[in-house]
Amino acid sequence: MEKVAGWYPAWHVALLYWTWLFLFTYGFTGAEITCRSCRSQVQPQQQPQQGLLMHLRTDRGEKEQRTFFGEKGGERGQEAGTEDAGLQATLAPAPAGMQFSGWETRRVPREPEKVAGERRPRAAAAAPAEDRPLQGPPRPGGPGPGSVRRRWGRSPRGSAGPGPGPGGAAGREPGDGGAARFGLEELRLASTTFALAGDSAHNQAMVHWSGHNSSVILILTKLYDYNLGSITESSLWRSTDYGTTYEKLNDKVGLKTILSYLYVCPTNKRKIMLLTDPEVESSLLISSDEGATYQKYRLNFYIHSLLFHPKQEDWILAYSQDQKLFSSVEFGRRWLLLHEGVTPNRFYWSMMGNGREPDLVHLEARTVDGHAQYITCKMQNCSEATRSKPFPGYIDHNSLIVQGDYVFVQLTSGGRPHYYVSYRRSPFAQMKLPKYSLPKDMHVISTDENQVFAAVQEWNQNDTYNLYISDTRGVYFTLALENVKSSQGLEGNVMIDLYEVAGIKGMFLANKKIDNQVKTFITYNKGRDWSLLQAPHTDLRGNPIHCLLPYCSLHLHLKVSDNPYTSGNIASRDTAPSIIVASGNIGTELSDNDISMFVTSDAGNTWRQIFEEEHSVLYLDQGGVLVAMKHTSLPIRHLWLSFDEGRSWSKYSFTSLPLFVDGVLGEPGEETLIMTVFGHFSHRSEWQLVKVDYKSIFDRRCEEEDYRPWQLHSQGEACIMGAKRIYRKRKSEKKCMQGKYAGAMTSEPCVCTEADFDCDYGYERHSNGQCLPAFWYNPSSLSKDCSLGQSYLNSTGYRKVVSNNCTDGVRERYTAKPQQCPGKPPQGLRILTADGRLTAQQGHNVTFLVQLEEGDLQRSLIQVDFGDGIAVSYANLSSTEDGIKHIYQNVGIFRVTVLVENSLGSDSAVLYLHVTCPLEHVHLSLPFVTTKNKEINATAVLWPSQVGTLTYVWWFGNNTEPVITLEGSITFTFSVEGMNTITVQVSAGNTILQDTKTIAVYEKFQSLRLSFSPNLDDYNPDIPEWRRDISRVVKRALVEATGISSKHVLVAVLPGLPTSAELFILPYQDATGEKKRTAANLEQISETLIQKLNQNLVHFELKPGVRILVHAAHLTAAPLVDLTPSHSGSAMLMLLSVVFVGLAVFIIYKFKRATSGHSPEPKERKCSQGSLDRGLPKSLWITKRFQAKTQSGSISTTAEPQSTKEIPTYVNG
Repeated sequence: MEKVAGWYPAWHVALLYWTWLFLFTYGFTGAEITCRSCRSQVQPQQQPQQGLLMHLRTDRGEKEQRTFFGEKGGERGQEAGTEDAGLQATLAPAPAGMQFSGWETRRVPREPEKVAGERRPRAAAAAPAEDRPLQGPPRPGGPGPGSVRRRWGRSPRGSAGPGPGPGGAAGREPGDGGAARFGLEELRLASTTFALAGDSAHNQAMVHWSGHNSSVILILTKLYDYNLGSITESSLWRSTDYGTTYEKLNDKVGLKTILSYLYVCPTNKRKIMLLTDPEVESSLLISSDEGATYQKYRLNFYIHSLLFHPKQEDWILAYSQDQKLFSSVEFGRRWLLLHEGVTPNRFYWSMMGNGREPDLVHLEARTVDGHAQYITCKMQNCSEATRSKPFPGYIDHNSLIVQGDYVFVQLTSGGRPHYYVSYRRSPFAQMKLPKYSLPKDMHVISTDENQVFAAVQEWNQNDTYNLYISDTRGVYFTLALENVKSSQGLEGNVMIDLYEVAGIKGMFLANKKIDNQVKTFITYNKGRDWSLLQAPHTDLRGNPIHCLLPYCSLHLHLKVSDNPYTSGNIASRDTAPSIIVASGNIGTELSDNDISMFVTSDAGNTWRQIFEEEHSVLYLDQGGVLVAMKHTSLPIRHLWLSFDEGRSWSKYSFTSLPLFVDGVLGEPGEETLIMTVFGHFSHRSEWQLVKVDYKSIFDRRCEEEDYRPWQLHSQGEACIMGAKRIYRKRKSEKKCMQGKYAGAMTSEPCVCTEADFDCDYGYERHSNGQCLPAFWYNPSSLSKDCSLGQSYLNSTGYRKVVSNNCTDGVRERYTAKPQQCPGKPPQGLRILTADGRLTAQQGHNVTFLVQLEEGDLQRSLIQVDFGDGIAVSYANLSSTEDGIKHIYQNVGIFRVTVLVENSLGSDSAVLYLHVTCPLEHVHLSLPFVTTKNKEINATAVLWPSQVGTLTYVWWFGNNTEPVITLEGSITFTFSVEGMNTITVQVSAGNTILQDTKTIAVYEKFQSLRLSFSPNLDDYNPDIPEWRRDISRVVKRALVEATGISSKHVLVAVLPGLPTSAELFILPYQDATGEKKRTAANLEQISETLIQKLNQNLVHFELKPGVRILVHAAHLTAAPLVDLTPSHSGSAMLMLLSVVFVGLAVFIIYKFKRATSGHSPEPKERKCSQGSLDRGLPKSLWITKRFQAKTQSGSISTTAEPQSTKEIPTYVNG
């Protein structure tokens, strides 16, 4: 294509001079507030969770940053159209189209008033639903939704004049080479300008235009302080004359009231709701007369987001900042708490087509243990007794989607996500994708027309997605298009380059990645066939363009605006079904360079270039008038109009002074002929609102003779989605006002052909056009619901495209045929648990599912042996449709077998189920002192004593490698003297508990049993903490009475009554390794201790007036020494001690029981142990020792039964 550029030395010198002067004068001054056209030297601190940060391209190719705030569910990092019906699957959090972990859905509302939800971050300025927020014309990448943030900057000197014309290069007006296409005469539109006086410092604005025969416009402006992170000022303005004049309403809402959000009821535009800034107060202001008067209501919670009911104007759900969900049936005047712990943006109204249960609320809530659950309840009664849990078990966090007749959840198991769908509230079914797609991410894009459109990122994809389309139930999916381009939004949300054309059923545009090149494709039959776009034959100036398919084509940017009153990179309207306006380029692939504007007036068959630079294009008068406004940071006073579907354009001025444009808002409704432009004249001026009235352009309304018929077609093929549709279009030479849209004139069904059918699930289209079974699919396999005597639909490999209206023809040949279910022997039998796990808890219901790939299950005998001595039989499947439930009373590993047999054969399957009991406590039992190089036995005592299959991990001393066993007892040898630690970790299911003990290792030591005054028993609660403290006190008393170093003494108070302790006399070793005491010295220390004990010189004061004496036990008047090579002295002493202490405890227990009138005693909660070998072959016994990594120890393969009674506690050091 040719491009014209001129060189004007004088002009360039002048521009250079003024640019230098501007930079010298203003270049070093900081600015805090930005406007659309003002470039900032400093990027402001971003508000938490606010909107999407926009990059605006100036005439010099530079980028400017601005932030817009999200609407209809909060901050949206997306540019997805609403009134555009643009399916820019920008997947961001919003009640109307929700995101969840791994996948997300977004429903594109066809009319603005259908959107009912809004997400509102705390102290931020996200635009609420139906607040048509102030927004500038979109740039490359598309503008974000919501309100405008303005930040003061400086404008280039000499920029007061109009910007370059739409068709010219380098600032030239489109007159030289395009006189036939663009009018040269400057015309003026009827307009009025109003300044919002006193709001020059405000940098955010929200706008609502009631429309639909209403003249009311509401504007909320705010000053957001980035340093404070809060709103410090606000003003509310109201116009009753379509924006000619405005009244300031601050006195009606309270002069000191700071407003943060403006909401409008989607079903009754007269009802307005204002939120105050939660930093100051939490209140609502409600109006029922389009904002003329307000009533104030206090709130006891802080609103984070609102969701209006799609039909009931007074019903609202409010989500608080502390994750509580409230409901109101009085438009916010009173609130009722529904549920706590609700996941953000995962709450929905019931929106089924039949209107059943309109007061039903769907929500995702967290359980006490942190899991997520799908819950439904009535909006006025959500008690535990009335709640319903439609999905059995838990779901993945942030995964619930409720959209129309469909409910989606995600459940991850085995490291893979699994997706489930419920159609019209039927039981959930797993969504079936081709067997080896192995999705790692999924986004539900659309559920229109009783069909699910989903984007799936498969295991081998990174920046692309595959498009899949489902059957009516949303269960079986077939491939529609591979490798569709995706990108990350500014908030991390996924955006998929897919656009649904408004007004034409089944028409989509998509950007597909082929060999690292992105190309734009179009379909007219909902993804059944795709083709490249034919490039225009001539450029803007009439020069020929040589672009031959498939090597060269037209490529479009498919990002749309989330604001229904401004356009993005692409726009279409239901009321103008043949017109699509988009930005893009011509070549081999989609590019961000050399972007031009293109238009089609025949639904994508042919395209025309209309501008060489990006413009915002608005539809007025049902597409009878196209309004184009250039993307520029410079002030402008002109726009361009086309009355013939973009074939020719005329230049109009809409203001007398150049305006920095911040946003454009068109009048909603069917007769859109009024437009409001928002901006400012200079970087210090107030907001300027320019009302542009296009009615003066027309002198009459269109009559019947002003229209002509137009038939929708695809490259000459008139049958689109099984019908021929003829529309009524205004003749291009007629300049009259259309008014109300009449829709298609006629629609006639076509005869069905192969093109009306897509491949069925399990089939793939080959190069010859036939649908043949995939390698992994067995067409002869029957549905598991198929029973002998019944019938099933035998697929032909084809299914008609959903919403296709064709009749007769090949429909009979390609439609699935009902067929009698034949008798087959059982094959492919499987038994599994409902949650897919191989573990269960004792005493809880376990649900087993029996699945059969082939065979007549309903007429077969099913026998199930649960492995615990209980077996059941079923004569038909009806008893097992919801699963076979069983409760295990014992712990262990159980062999569950199922046998299915009929007259033609049989099949069996086995499942090994681990039944466990929750592990609550672990206590490590081992001697306090041991002899060097002698084996010691360490035992892990569990509470409860039997919990099922366990794994023990042992850590000895400083060893870096653990020893792992399946046995709770182990032997080990220490070769180094000193204090050593032993840690045991016990793993039971998802629970891991541990205990650590210290053991003293010496070559020689002595021990002595201690007793105490009987009154100590009165204060003995027999708990470990008390014994540790008493051990410390006794040791201190011994040291004070004898003068012996504390390094020689170790005291351990034993559990039980009467209270006793064991005293260990240890050799002391200094840092040099030389022993301070010999064996003779230990004898001397022992004699000294016994002497002091016998003289009653060892005592301590338990509490004031309670003195406790410490004695040497009578049975051990002399120290017990064990230096033989076969036994440990402490071990023998412990054995004798346990015997005598146990006998004493038994006698005391009997005595107390006899004297206490047999008072009830607390019982230990125990889990019963089932026989591990019941139903198991000997080979299934678990190996006692499967790993032994230690430096100086060995593992015992036997263990004695251990009591749950606590082992003594000791203190040393």
